[in-house]
Amino acid sequence: MDKEAAKKILLSWSSGKDSAWALRVLRQQPEVEVVGLLSTINEEFDRVAMHAVRTELLRRQAECVGLPLRLVKLPFPCGNEVYEERMNALIAAAQVEGLEAIAFGDLFLADVRRYRERMMAGTGITPLFPLWERPTAELAEEMVAGGLRARITCIDPRHMPASLAGSEYNREFLSALPAGVDPCGENGEFHSFAYDGPMFSRAVEFNVGETVERDGFIFTDLLPLRN
Repeated sequence: MDKEAAKKILLSWSSGKDSAWALRVLRQQPEVEVVGLLSTINEEFDRVAMHAVRTELLRRQAECVGLPLRLVKLPFPCGNEVYEERMNALIAAAQVEGLEAIAFGDLFLADVRRYRERMMAGTGITPLFPLWERPTAELAEEMVAGGLRARITCIDPRHMPASLAGSEYNREFLSALPAGVDPCGENGEFHSFAYDGPMFSRAVEFNVGETVERDGFIFTDLLPLRN
């Protein structure tokens, strides 16, 4: 398909492995063209919500995948009304620019998908789910075998050992997951930061900082290398 005729879309970008792999999948589909990344950040802490990745690393990711980054800044705490207000403003701006869809890396949580579909109903912006209902054990192996590199930035210690915080997302990590933990962390068991792979022109460089417990979760801080 001619690039001019491809549907221009944004990709919801959490900084994690699923977003990164969704970008790879979308770039293999000639009918769509990803023209930008969309991320929500906690404006008080200047980090991606839950993943706790610093916004500076988010910007460097965007540079390394070659796409502009659009930030939606959210207060902390953020009620649903404020979240929807700010997301609706972004959707309205996307309409004006002639964008046709926003893609998400969701895997199987039907309630999350329904919520996204409801938010965009009647806007002229179509929600896309390029990884939807892929078997997550197979998807995890595909990511690792395909060269995706990611670091675990947050885990829920109610479901997995705190010692896995800061791990590389690789076969060793996957084999260490307790029974019942989704290998892609789709139930919120863990979150990640993707830093290299076939969707990157070069690796995002960082140092691993301290690991702390906060609000019942274990977070490993990643520090951008100074240029």
